[in-house]
Amino acid sequence: MPDPLLPEVRLLQPGDRCLLCRCGRSAQLPDCPAGCAEGVHLTARREQRLLLCRCGQSGRLPWCDGSHSPPTPGLGQRWRRFWKGE
Repeated sequence: MPDPLLPEVRLLQPGDRCLLCRCGRSAQLPDCPAGCAEGVHLTARREQRLLLCRCGQSGRLPWCDGSHSPPTPGLGQRWRRFWKGE
């Protein structure tokens, strides 16, 4: 079974700009191609970290909502998903 495609944590500094995909069809998720009218244009006003979807399954694209991982019954099992071999 292949490893799940985990979200990207992106650090933006003030003034950083990015174009993020909302449709999930981009080949470079979470980034959107330059000519796409569907993308979210974002300019950081302060330092911030974004949790971005890379699998295209999120219902809140471009943000990760955890859809890439099946539900688990306990907190310990949720944390284990982020380490290989567990």
